[in-house]
Amino acid sequence: MNLTEYADAEMMALDLANLLAGELRTALDHKDRVLFVVPGGTTPGPIFDALCDTDLEWDRVDVLLSDERWRPELHIRSNTRLIRARLLTGRAAAARYLPLYARADTPEAVLAELESNIAPALPIDICLLGMGADMHTASLIPGADGLEAALDPDDAPILAPIRVRGEEEPRVTLTARVLTGAINTHVAITGEKKHRAIKRARHLRPIEAPVAAVLDGATVHWAPED
Repeated sequence: MNLTEYADAEMMALDLANLLAGELRTALDHKDRVLFVVPGGTTPGPIFDALCDTDLEWDRVDVLLSDERWRPELHIRSNTRLIRARLLTGRAAAARYLPLYARADTPEAVLAELESNIAPALPIDICLLGMGADMHTASLIPGADGLEAALDPDDAPILAPIRVRGEEEPRVTLTARVLTGAINTHVAITGEKKHRAIKRARHLRPIEAPVAAVLDGATVHWAPED
């Protein structure tokens, strides 16, 4: 992995937004449509704020979350809610959003339907991910039910259901096989705990540190917390 360090989170958001915009333009020069994978959580919000009014052909961009909690998009825990508020606005409102949630009691009931919408857009052109202090990325979470299948480099499907002990709802995530197929991968993190964690993850197996599955060839962007 390559590690880029910034003086503060604001500088990281602005520089990373410019970098992502440049990669999107380059991809659009070579393809009719481009697939842009983005994370939920709080860290990417300022990056999305800086990116959403960028002047590019957003109507040729497909936006896909790396993972989603199994909640309707208006629910406070929905990643889609954040994406619609912070990224799919301004010029970027013209992008096509590929959902990771459909109305059903469990992800398993509609995974095939969700995958059928995603498959034609693959592989991922630009992938932006986050990471937790526990070294999870997307919903590839240490100790979660479904993690081993989601990390399978050969036989994993596009999407995998994930269940985390103590959480009310299941999750659905892009599998490691799909994430590692991205042409450009960036991981954005802040704070000393995550700085130490990402360095430690390089020496661990993905089952112990799931982010390790996506670090080969990735650029990690780090800034101290405010």
